Amino acid sequence: MLPRATAIFLSALLTAYAGTVERAAPLATDQVAPVSAADRAFVEDLERRSFEYFWEQADRGTGLVLDRARVDGGRAKGPSRDIASTAATGFGLTAICIGAEHGWITKPEAAERVRATLQFFANKADQEHGWFYHWMDVSTGDRKWDSETSSVDTAFLLAGVLTAGHYFSDDPEIPKLASEIYNRVDFQWMLNGDALLLSHGWRNGKGFLKSKWDTYCELGLLYVLAIGSPTHPISAESWYAWQRPFYQYESYQFISGGPLFTHQYSQAWIDFRNRRDRGFVDFFLNSVNATRANQHYSLNLDLPNTFGKDIWGITASDGPKGYRIYGEIKAFDPVDGTVAPAAAGGSLMFTPDISIPALAAMRERFGDRVFGRYGFADGYNPTLDWFDTDVVGIDVGITLLSAENLLTGNVWRWFMANEPATHAMDLIGFSKAAPPEVKKAAPKKRAHIRKPRPAQPS
Repeated sequence: MLPRATAIFLSALLTAYAGTVERAAPLATDQVAPVSAADRAFVEDLERRSFEYFWEQADRGTGLVLDRARVDGGRAKGPSRDIASTAATGFGLTAICIGAEHGWITKPEAAERVRATLQFFANKADQEHGWFYHWMDVSTGDRKWDSETSSVDTAFLLAGVLTAGHYFSDDPEIPKLASEIYNRVDFQWMLNGDALLLSHGWRNGKGFLKSKWDTYCELGLLYVLAIGSPTHPISAESWYAWQRPFYQYESYQFISGGPLFTHQYSQAWIDFRNRRDRGFVDFFLNSVNATRANQHYSLNLDLPNTFGKDIWGITASDGPKGYRIYGEIKAFDPVDGTVAPAAAGGSLMFTPDISIPALAAMRERFGDRVFGRYGFADGYNPTLDWFDTDVVGIDVGITLLSAENLLTGNVWRWFMANEPATHAMDLIGFSKAAPPEVKKAAPKKRAHIRKPRPAQPS
């Protein structure tokens, strides 16, 4: 559990940094940020292209979604050609709900695809205590690359499963399959004897991986699902068992532990807006600050051909030498000039005022070298004149879900309608954060002199 002294310290720091977030005060949970008509048209076009990835690059029999594909719509070359990603499939199930909601596919078409996917995971996919392999053959579901049964990748899958279960609540089979898949997952087993911290995974014949989810990263969704499980729950105190490293860049202060995507993935589904846990952390506002720090860091680099007036964004992505974990600010070494569009794309729900201009500027400046059938290529590096030929499913997915949350809040609403999610938030101790104070002008009619009031925090 977070020590009281640390909680008080974090509370003071987080109160202080709240004033540094320009034009980004957290919204009420039933509101979405205002977006101009032109920006909305751009974001909706990006959404539609991103959705097509999950509709076209999934196997119709298994429902599994390919880890990556070519920008032009073809299969990826090399060993990744037939490799499906469990996490990308979770994004894909959510993408189908978005597509049906927008009318890009009919709801019966969407339900058929979702039903087939859930039938595969409920009855055919290899699993261990309910956990699924990280990488699978897209057509058969066979484990690939000696991959582990991954706890966090299974969590992203489960988020899509539960989202689809709610969205298709009137279907006679989909909600039952969704519950069956989620309820089967043995979260207590994944503790591997630890009282509070979950393992990264388990490998057949070798046992549990040594690493645990013990430091802030994309782990939030995993712990919410584990704490809220109706069948194999873990203690709510697990939420306070992992470390919360504190960063500051310029005026931006935030908890972090990895690249920018670690601030995005869990919040694609969990609605943290205007809520704080017992450690007094507003994770939504925390991610706003991490995103703005990423922008400022990018623009402060001496790479004028790469980052400029609007273009910014560094996170894990393809680079000239392959996929790389371009890390958090203190670990951005070496910076080779690779821009990851998913950095801005995945933060649309946090910072539309800097994310939309960044994406629009990338498209305007580089055209079809970075923007194609499925939206943005996974990375590009104008310093080295390198432009990726691939898109990566999880990066397309976070851009799509973040965009939908910005415009409608739908994914937050659909996922949070699942009782285990709200139950977990209650058990953890999340409370409504007080909205920013609105200062009223002093009355003009009184002529007598008022005593000065103590200064109020900005």
